[in-house]
Amino acid sequence: MNYKAFYAEVADWILQVNQLAVSHGMESHEFWSWVSRSIGEMANKYENNQLVTRQLTMLFIWLDDIYADMQTKKQHQSQP
Repeated sequence: MNYKAFYAEVADWILQVNQLAVSHGMESHEFWSWVSRSIGEMANKYENNQLVTRQLTMLFIWLDDIYADMQTKKQHQSQP
């Protein structure tokens, strides 16, 4: 497996995630649909290599944690 190519693709993916989060918002269906689709495509591209799937799972959890933190902050801001 070409680890250098994989991690370069991960870096590009993170930049795309940031762009989509700005343009569509993390609460949008478009954002999460793209995240899910692109993770699946990347995993398939690298033949579901265990390192790849674990890295992609970690990235998904990272995004989910950011989203959860945003929701928590929103709830605290809306409380009197």
